Amino acid sequence: MPTVIHKTRSELELQRRQLLDDVRMSYQELAERASTYSLSPRELDVWRTIEGLDYLLDGDSR
Repeated sequence: MPTVIHKTRSELELQRRQLLDDVRMSYQELAERASTYSLSPRELDVWRTIEGLDYLLDGDSR
C-alpha cells in the first residue's frame, strides 16, 4: 500500500523556503544553475523536490 503524506499549503511553502535556505540560494539562482546543469547532486535533489512542491502548490490554487 503506498504511503500518502498530507501537508497543508503553509507546510509546503515552509518546506520550500527551508530547502532554498539549505542550499543558500534563491529560487532564481537555483533555477539558473539547473538550466545550465551546474548543480551538485545535493542541489539537484533540492531542485527536483522544489519542482514537485511547486507542482503541488500550483495545483492547490485551481
